[in-house]
Amino acid sequence: MPVDHIAYQALKKYCDDRGVQLIAVSKTKPNEDILSLYENGHRAFGENYVQELTKKYEDLPKDIQWHFIGHLQSNKIKYIAPFVSLIHGVDSLKLLQAIDKEAKKINKIIPCLLQVHIAQEESKFGFDVEELRLAATEIFSEKRFANVSVVGLMGMASFTDDHQKLQSEFQQLKSSYDEIKSTYQTEAISFNTLSMGMSGDYKTAIECGSNMVRIGSTLFGARSYNVKS
Repeated sequence: MPVDHIAYQALKKYCDDRGVQLIAVSKTKPNEDILSLYENGHRAFGENYVQELTKKYEDLPKDIQWHFIGHLQSNKIKYIAPFVSLIHGVDSLKLLQAIDKEAKKINKIIPCLLQVHIAQEESKFGFDVEELRLAATEIFSEKRFANVSVVGLMGMASFTDDHQKLQSEFQQLKSSYDEIKSTYQTEAISFNTLSMGMSGDYKTAIECGSNMVRIGSTLFGARSYNVKS
């Protein structure tokens, strides 16, 4: 399926009007689909698989901002550390420490988002509320990580059509975001990104305060999942 440029223009306007950054989730999609949006001026793309992302980075224009939005394994950080713009799914301090270690090797500071578990599905990863508070203390008060910059939070809501349930989960994440922002943000700490909302629920997420959405199928159509990480 070719890229739906009409859907893209409508979605881009919807996000721009509300001050929301649109990440086009291009996982499993061919380079020509990415270039199709690139030629329309879009630069921020999200990928889930390290092997696929590194290949696309090699083959595609170097001014693309690559967001890693999948579940990242520690032993694969080194492959994306040199070029990744933002790592969305940091679901443990152990992973953050591993990213910090790889970033230090290349003298880089890597922006990251902490993933918060807000959905009821057990398959979702992330910090719970209390773990998040403890992590924030180590990150911002104790300044344990010199080569990562935690700039916000991300989360995935339950896969449901229940608007009230989605709203409740997104509001929970927004509350955690506001708590950390009010407690720790200073001139030296930029904590300003709340990444929540995908193709099926982005409007509800934006209503609840999201300023970054990750949209794939609305733009690129259904995916094929035969790509290895």
